Amino acid sequence: MVFPAHVATALQKERDIYDCLMGAVLATMRSFGRPVLDKKIDPMATVHQLKPGATPKLRVLVVEDNLDSVHAMAMLVKMMGHEVQFAINGFAALDVARQFRPDVVLLDIGLPDFSGYEIVRQLKYEEAMSKTRFIAISAMPAEQHRQRALDAGCEEFYAKPIDPKVLGRLLGDESGR
Repeated sequence: MVFPAHVATALQKERDIYDCLMGAVLATMRSFGRPVLDKKIDPMATVHQLKPGATPKLRVLVVEDNLDSVHAMAMLVKMMGHEVQFAINGFAALDVARQFRPDVVLLDIGLPDFSGYEIVRQLKYEEAMSKTRFIAISAMPAEQHRQRALDAGCEEFYAKPIDPKVLGRLLGDESGR
C-alpha cells in the first residue's frame, strides 16, 4: 500500500516510538532477570535514522526514568543525526552502556534504583568507556548536586529542561548553534 508522504512520515515516527519503547522495556526486563520473549528481539537495536543511509555522528545514550522525557530527548538527539539508545533505570543503563558503548551519556541524576552518580562511577573507569563523555541533566539544579556530579566524573551539569540549542552544541550539531 502506498501512503501520501505526510502519512508515511507519521507512520515512521510511530514505528520509531514503538522501537524506542520496546527496547527500553526489554532491556529493563532483562536487567531484572526476567525472561524476555521467545521471539528473538534485540533490545539493544538502535533507533532507525530519520535519513536512510545517513551515518550517525555520535552514539548517544539517554538515561532518564520519565518515559515522556526520555522519549523526547531520544527523538531530539536522533533528529540531530546521532545514533541513540535509552534506558529508564540504572540497571538498564549499565547494561545498555556496556553493550552500546556510547560516545556521550546524557544522564539523569535522580533515578529510582541507582543515582546517576553511581552509574558514572561504575562506568567511567571501564576501559571501553574511557573516552565516553558523561553529561548530567537533572531536575535538582542546586550547586551541591552540580558539584557531586562533577566529582563523580561527569564533564558537565545542566538543569532540566535542557535547551535544544545547548544540547546541539554539546553534541556538536551545527543546527544547535
